[in-house]
Amino acid sequence: MAQRVAVSEVGGGRASKRTSRVRVAVRLRPYMEEQDEKGEGPCVRGLGPQSLEITNWRNATETLQYQFDVFHGEQSTQQEVFLSSVKPILPHLLNGQNASVFAYGPTGAGKTHTMLGSPEQPGVIPRAVREVFHLVREQEREKGDWEYSIGMSYLEIYNEKVLDLLSPGSQDLPIREDKERNILIPGLTYVPLSSFSHFHTHFIPASLNRTTASTKLNQRSSRSHAILLIKVVKSQRGPPHRQLTGKLYLVDLAGSEDNRRTGNQGLRLKESGAINLSLFTLSKVVDCLNAGAGRVPYRDSKLTRLLQDSLGGSAHSVMITNIAPEYKYYFDTFTALNFAAKSKLIVNRPFVRETVSSSAPVKRPSDEQASAAAGEPQRKRVKEGHEEEEKEGVPAGAQPHSPAVSTVLDRLLALEKLMMGSPERERLNLLKTVAQSRREIQELRDKQRELEAKALKFERADQDKGMQGDSVLCKTELSSLHRKQSTVARPKKQQAVVPPLQVSQVQPLQQCAVLCKPSLCSSNKQHGPVLKGKENNKAEDSCISNDWESRLDQSVLQQSQQKILEILNSGTLKNLKTLQLVGDKTAKLILGWREINGPFQQVEDLQKVEGITAKRFSSFIKANILGTIGR
Repeated sequence: MAQRVAVSEVGGGRASKRTSRVRVAVRLRPYMEEQDEKGEGPCVRGLGPQSLEITNWRNATETLQYQFDVFHGEQSTQQEVFLSSVKPILPHLLNGQNASVFAYGPTGAGKTHTMLGSPEQPGVIPRAVREVFHLVREQEREKGDWEYSIGMSYLEIYNEKVLDLLSPGSQDLPIREDKERNILIPGLTYVPLSSFSHFHTHFIPASLNRTTASTKLNQRSSRSHAILLIKVVKSQRGPPHRQLTGKLYLVDLAGSEDNRRTGNQGLRLKESGAINLSLFTLSKVVDCLNAGAGRVPYRDSKLTRLLQDSLGGSAHSVMITNIAPEYKYYFDTFTALNFAAKSKLIVNRPFVRETVSSSAPVKRPSDEQASAAAGEPQRKRVKEGHEEEEKEGVPAGAQPHSPAVSTVLDRLLALEKLMMGSPERERLNLLKTVAQSRREIQELRDKQRELEAKALKFERADQDKGMQGDSVLCKTELSSLHRKQSTVARPKKQQAVVPPLQVSQVQPLQQCAVLCKPSLCSSNKQHGPVLKGKENNKAEDSCISNDWESRLDQSVLQQSQQKILEILNSGTLKNLKTLQLVGDKTAKLILGWREINGPFQQVEDLQKVEGITAKRFSSFIKANILGTIGR
């Protein structure tokens, strides 16, 4: 089971200090007169072992001063650069920690010379690998109960493609990340090494596979970013069979290019664009880390994806910024120094990568150690887990579960964290809002049905004056409810709601004698003269409201039903909406039913349409027939 143990900044020991700042060294290339076309002299000058100054391009009488961890002047040697900047971080590898060294700067400033060097003056890469083998041999002599294995992988990023330099025929390789947030490249060649000479036999041919080309500024310009990975595995021979894994990343970045000065065209121009884009993304990553942004754009470039552990990750990192002193490189040098000044503010959090065999007892790391290794999300998770254990009576740091169960719990916690991310939370809030809106709409519909039933009850009541007033008030409220429901259901679409037709609106008073059958209305004559004024109105309304179909002439009834049937069978959406109690939704349902089942054979077939009940059909027939007669 893997453990993460916090470490201090220097020496690799376990301590309370859990951070390691990115160390920045600046190396000034010697002044070359042939590169100075105007004979202006150097624009950069060293002030001491840690500081330098550059002329202010706006005012030649002023200078800008910078201070870094180390400044290597023009006379510095390859050995001095290695001893002061690179060698101090290499012992971390044997303690299960990662380390990273990468060269940055404009094209022609000497990055490849710093990293590779020459047979007479070896650079950082051969010296670092030789030192790793030397440290391993010393550890094997001092601690016989440990055994070591060393291996290498070598790749380049060319035009945003990851290519294996140890296997030149390979295609673009994918970049993956495991559950421990370690960057992996499936299919990348890994070669075990037995000695430095063995490394040399593999590294030299692989370096020749790297893509280079000639430009106006450099006869052998690197057209890709090269990354060498040295992996050191330290295994305990006896129980509890601990295993520590450390990785060393040695990165030779391609230089940023000004195509006006390099004269790039065609393929060279495309290569330059990919290089500059990846370096621009690298600058954005540094800015986001310094600003404490929530999202760092590591995934925007293959280069920043692979340097994720070096910048803001868990590696002890050293950046060697190479600059040129000539004025023709002024703006490139100025930009590189500003980038270096920002990079030295980045803080990494190294931890020990240690695994223990499942057969051996595993000690659970303390809260402080776990929090330092895993970052803010991991700290919160461990702290919450300890609080839950204390609530249940289990002391913090105890082992309540077996290693297998702990792994399952970790996966469940990670899944829970993923499910409760901001997109999922927004989706849940949206679902809650939709559910609440549906409940409000359903309540409005229930209230509408209740008011419709009340209105129908008032229509069938006697002619009491007070009851009539309540009926009018109820219908007014029902009309406003229709408008409110339309606004809630369709906020961006206004729809006219036609209230139920009132008999008094479409039925003229003088037509009551015509519509009523003589046998039913003759009773009025037997009880005296015909009523006049308001009393006459009440009598006529009562005559129509009570059993209105039996009081209509059959020919008039059939004629009205035939008109309604014609509109149902041949009317457009607009024509259907002219019918009483037919809104936009009902009219669309009628059109859909007619398109599927054909024309209506009789008006009663309307009850086959979805949502039209027998009660609603009765109200529909009454309102439309009386309305037709009224017209």
